[in-house]
Amino acid sequence: MDIAFPDRDYAGYIFDLDGTLIDSMPAHFEAWTAGLLQAGFTHGFPEELFYSLGGVPTAKIVSLLNERHGTSLDPLAVALAKEEIFFTLIDKVPLIEPVVAFARAKHAAGVPVSIASGGMKHVVQRALAGHALEGLFSIVVTPEQVEHGKPAPDMFLLAAEKMGVPPQECLVFEDAEMGRRAAVAAGMDYVLVPSRDSGPVQQRRATEG
Repeated sequence: MDIAFPDRDYAGYIFDLDGTLIDSMPAHFEAWTAGLLQAGFTHGFPEELFYSLGGVPTAKIVSLLNERHGTSLDPLAVALAKEEIFFTLIDKVPLIEPVVAFARAKHAAGVPVSIASGGMKHVVQRALAGHALEGLFSIVVTPEQVEHGKPAPDMFLLAAEKMGVPPQECLVFEDAEMGRRAAVAAGMDYVLVPSRDSGPVQQRRATEG
């Protein structure tokens, strides 16, 4: 994977997890498909829709599916069931090595790094531990800690606060459009890691939209 890393230094770096540090989106889609069927949801979850919702909190995705199809799935129960299925797949998910190496280098240099993920906290922690990344990221922000998840800026702003870094001095690594929008809303520069949702590698100033 050829990533256009920034040509300047930042005071802090914020990383999404799924699709950015670990190549987990296919496994998440497999878990969603099985979890929804297990809950009796028969309307299907198109892969394009799944990728377009990258970064959206898990329970909120269930709520969006309820609105879309007029169903009454329990968002938390379905989200938890889906994540339990994902746990059975997580050890097979590969790292996105160039991004992980970049994060390791910044951490080794004493520069603050953090996670801001739309996943549930216990799932994020399990994924980090399963890939020996828990020691790298002592600051982890998930939707449970903020009022609004991505594409709102709340998680990125909280991560910046926990790192002690002004938002304008942070660089965000994301793979999804929702995350890109959150970075722009937070006034942060960003790098988009290639994925089905984000398309080609991009690096943009927040002011460019």
